[in-house]
Parts: sequence; structure tokens; C-alpha cells
Amino acid sequence: MSNVEKNMIIELTTRDFEALLKGIAPANLRLIEDSAIAPPEVLEMLSRLSADIAAEFSPSAWMIVEDGEIVGLCSIIRVPQDGNIHIGYGVAPTREGRGYTTRAIGQMLAWARNDLRVSLISAETGLENIASQRVLERNGFTRTGERIDAEDGPVICWEALAV
Repeated sequence: MSNVEKNMIIELTTRDFEALLKGIAPANLRLIEDSAIAPPEVLEMLSRLSADIAAEFSPSAWMIVEDGEIVGLCSIIRVPQDGNIHIGYGVAPTREGRGYTTRAIGQMLAWARNDLRVSLISAETGLENIASQRVLERNGFTRTGERIDAEDGPVICWEALAV
């Protein structure tokens, strides 16, 4: 199986979040030894968000895995509306620039295109986050505008059809 065909996204359950918050790798996987995939407060926020969204839509979060190592996370960050899921994602700082996020978002799109509940995937990137912008461009997302986010400041809005 080629690198591109490997399953990189694995559903992240409540139990998996609990393990990650304790510093334990779930599902027979390994944690990165040289950096965290996300700060504890971000993991806690994502765990709560995932549980809230999972009450209405599941799956709601995934681990990004490369060769058995959890290198990042991807999740739906708003309750889906009218077939639109809004995603957020990130990889550990020591694993950036290796193509993991690009391949994982490609797999997210493939999953969405096989889920009849999903017609559109949206995401946002910071104006200065060129790497994240390239991830979305490489996966066929289209820039749809800009807005000011209360927490993140100016962001670029992106969309990709899932049909």
C-alpha cells in the first residue's frame, strides 16, 4: 500500500481523548516523544467540543496517524448545518512540513464524499498561515472570503464540495 493510500485518519473517541489528556496513547498507537500534538488546554477544549458535536453528528474528531504515531488531530469544530461541516486541524510542531496534514485532509474529503449527510466542507486559516493555506489549496478548497475572528483575528474562509 502506498503512503497516500494508508489510512491516516482514525476516529477519536471520548475514551481516546481521556487517554490523550492523561498522556497515554490510545488504540495501540504511539505518542510523539519530542513534542505534544496539542497543549493540554487545547485537548480539553477539543474533547468538550467533540462530545457536544457527537451528540448530533458522529464522527466528530480524528487522530492524524503516520506509521503508528499520532502526529496531529482533525475535528469538526461546529455542529454541522445543512450538510456543511467546518473543520479544524493541526499537527505537532516537530511533524510540520512533512505532508501529513495534506494527506489527512485529503482523506477527510474522501470520507465526506462517501457520507450522504455532508455536502460541503469549510475551514479557515490565519492570514499568515501559508502552510495551512497550501494544505487546503492542494486538496481543492476554494478561497471564499475573509472575516475577523474574535480569537484568531483576520482569517481566510475556504470551502470544498463533498459531492
